[in-house]
Amino acid sequence: MNKKEIKKLTEKQILENLEKNKKDLFNFRFQKVNGQIKNPAKITETKKNIARLKTLLEDKNA
Repeated sequence: MNKKEIKKLTEKQILENLEKNKKDLFNFRFQKVNGQIKNPAKITETKKNIARLKTLLEDKNA
């Protein structure tokens, strides 16, 4: 997701995407340990998306 897409989300959608990204990150970590991950850049991208979502959520609540 890019910044423009994230900014258009509602608070409920942000929370849903945040949970989805956390689960994906958890799965990517297991794949990395087992040597099954095909694209290691997905881990970094997922972490950045989580940070963006948390920041936007904090801004909306303020």
